[in-house]
Amino acid sequence: MWAVFVAVFFLLLTNYTPERVVQEQVSYSEFVDKVESDQVASVMIVGDRTIMGQYKSGASFTTYIPFIADPQLARRLTDRNVIVSGKPAEGPSLLLQMLISWLPFFILIGLWVWIMRQAQGGGGMGKGGPLSFGRSRAKMTSGGNNKVTFKDVAGIDECLDQVKEFVDFLKNPKKFQQLGGTIPKGALLMGSPGTGKTLLAKAVAGEADVPFFSISGSDFVEMFVGVGAARVRDMFEQAKKHAPSIIFIDEIDAVGRHRGAGVGGGNDEREQTLNQLLVEMDGFEGNEGVIVLAASNRIDVLDPALLRPGRFDRRVEVPLPDIRGREKILKVHMKKLTLAKDVDAMILARGTPGFSGADLANLANEAALFAAKGNKRKVSMSHFNSAKDKILMGAERSMAMSEDEKKLTAYHEAGHAVVGRLVPEHDPVYKVSIIPRGRALGVTMFLPEKDHYSVSIRKLESQLSGLYGGRVAEELIFGKDAVTTGASNDIEKATELARNIVSIWGLSDKMGPINYSTEEGEVFLGKSVAKHRDMSDSTAQSIDKEIHTIVDRNYQRALKILKDNIKILHLMADCLIKYETIEQDQIDLIMEGKEPNPPEGWNDDEKKEPTEVSGD
Repeated sequence: MWAVFVAVFFLLLTNYTPERVVQEQVSYSEFVDKVESDQVASVMIVGDRTIMGQYKSGASFTTYIPFIADPQLARRLTDRNVIVSGKPAEGPSLLLQMLISWLPFFILIGLWVWIMRQAQGGGGMGKGGPLSFGRSRAKMTSGGNNKVTFKDVAGIDECLDQVKEFVDFLKNPKKFQQLGGTIPKGALLMGSPGTGKTLLAKAVAGEADVPFFSISGSDFVEMFVGVGAARVRDMFEQAKKHAPSIIFIDEIDAVGRHRGAGVGGGNDEREQTLNQLLVEMDGFEGNEGVIVLAASNRIDVLDPALLRPGRFDRRVEVPLPDIRGREKILKVHMKKLTLAKDVDAMILARGTPGFSGADLANLANEAALFAAKGNKRKVSMSHFNSAKDKILMGAERSMAMSEDEKKLTAYHEAGHAVVGRLVPEHDPVYKVSIIPRGRALGVTMFLPEKDHYSVSIRKLESQLSGLYGGRVAEELIFGKDAVTTGASNDIEKATELARNIVSIWGLSDKMGPINYSTEEGEVFLGKSVAKHRDMSDSTAQSIDKEIHTIVDRNYQRALKILKDNIKILHLMADCLIKYETIEQDQIDLIMEGKEPNPPEGWNDDEKKEPTEVSGD
């Protein structure tokens, strides 16, 4: 098509370019003078205005008649015996006239061909073209380019066992087909954010050495009706062309929610997309060699049709790693770092309960950044501890605090620590600091000694007492009139914990083992409609009274503990004012009534042995 335009351009240029003959351009007055002086031999009048002639000397010239007509010209020429001839002015050729007439049609035809090529996938389709709405946004990674394998996945051994059969099928499908069995169509990876669902899907594709199509659930839905369904069809068509292959849909809950709960009913764009996905996964046409993996942390909102056999046959729970899993994950990420000899992955795993795989990767990266900031050549255990403190408690921030605010913060945090140490089944105190971190003026950090999978009422009430320890310490030392708003977050957490004890977990003797919670609301016609549990006014009042009773009981327990251990409270607050941060070993000495050594790295002239402290 472009060749046609280029040919037309050169043809026009050729026809409109004058002949390159060397001729003298003279004015009309000069031409008349030459005729009168008998120097002109011959002339040719072209059209009405142009005169081309030759002097008697043999030189050629041309001129232009400035008047519409010169009645004296013919007489002058004949009187001087000038040979006169003429010819009409040349117009464009017939071919050129046809081309000029048909040029707009050629342009329209070329534009139409370009649009059709775009619609069929050429000319950059799928890369932002004007007609690329229905093209799949899935990113394909070929088998050779995917370097992730099961060796890169640590801490979820049970999950690996459940997905290895997909690899076996993709590598050797005849082994299953000879026995009459069929491989599951897909697997749903469930788990908290950062547990490694996407990494696990990539590892399956990497081990099987097959193409891997990855897409997010939100990439299907657009403002135009039918676009999502078209993208689903296109994605499965591409996967079939590259079969055996794997399709991975991240955050599938964005498109796979319960049908009927959205705006517009069956005409909703999201529901049309979901319907097409259901058909592609298990419709009349089989998807042999295409396995669908999906990830979500909201399985409760998924449509039941997605979870039936024939679609997502497998449900693989990807949990938070336990202590052994965290150790393995840390070792995977530590391979990339230059480590000092004092780094112990098991010690770090014990101190990071509840961390996901992504959290542990971030821990290793933050430790490397701390080492780089300190111009160190190796990453040591102190850098990992600093990184852990930053993740758990927030980054330190410079803030000018008055002595009164510093003292009040010290007693507040000391109250949390003392009560937390003296109530039963409470997590050990890891670190106490009055250095502002995040939005808090001070932090008391508790870390469990091991992973917990269930919690007793005794432990829950101990947590309640510990949460009120800071507020109680302020009241006890400074009086009720001096209590600040610093405990607002503690009160919020404690109230929520007490409400869960009564209304969700059924741990209240008065209210019994009954769930009184409010269920998650639905969206109808653009408005949130909450579905409440049937409950009388008297029951709601009884729940409120029971919550108040539990909170007051633990508030009074915290007050009694601090009154009985007022010396320890003063000692811990004094140490916090002096050192700003105290750790577990120092806290142990303080709880024994001994003044601890300064923390490591603290600028003190000499360190003294722990001694007994007397007085208030």
